[in-house]
Amino acid sequence: MRINGGIEYFQNGMRVPLRAMQVQSELMGIHNENITGFDKVGYQRQEAVVSSFTEYLGVQGISKSTDDKIGRIAMTKNPLDLALATKGYFQIETDAGVKLTRDGRFKIDKEGNLLTLDDNKVLSNAGMPIKLHIVPDDLNKIKVEDSGLLSVFNEKSRKLEAVATIGVVDARGTMVTEPKVKQGYNEFSNVALQNEFIEMMPIIRNFEANRQVFLIQNQNLQKVINQLGSAS
Repeated sequence: MRINGGIEYFQNGMRVPLRAMQVQSELMGIHNENITGFDKVGYQRQEAVVSSFTEYLGVQGISKSTDDKIGRIAMTKNPLDLALATKGYFQIETDAGVKLTRDGRFKIDKEGNLLTLDDNKVLSNAGMPIKLHIVPDDLNKIKVEDSGLLSVFNEKSRKLEAVATIGVVDARGTMVTEPKVKQGYNEFSNVALQNEFIEMMPIIRNFEANRQVFLIQNQNLQKVINQLGSAS
């Protein structure tokens, strides 16, 4: 017994270059997004994942994955600017639930809550919002160790008092044991602009080639329609 199998696919000729241009536009959009995020703190490069049947599926055959390599770390000297020198994310509490971010630009409100720039609460490794029991006038009295342990200097006792350990997890939500938190630093994107432009060049060429094919097919179709009209 022999079993034969296969896939047969027929489609209008003009749809092929149109679908290809849509795919290439989507790919260019991902690269443009990376270029736009080059100078954004905590931005991670997005990579296109193209399936085997994208030429038939169109843009539905494209998905994105996140490049989790560490970005460019720069000194700011702001005590509430934190960067991660390893893979992982800070946990923050938002209206939509717990979110992950590598943007470590934080601030403290009058009640002592540790917040993001968007006023979302920063969570500890216990999953609770971090709140300082002392709100110092000088932010340099706040210390954050490599482990993420946050402490504040108490003027009365003349000692550093532990507040909480900042929660750092991986993409699956598992706690990172050695987060390597750097106080007074920001992490910018892991995007290399020259690579983005280089990778865009063949996409642009393919787009132009498919555009020319579409124009030729359109011109031929117009000729056929005109000839049929004159013949009638």
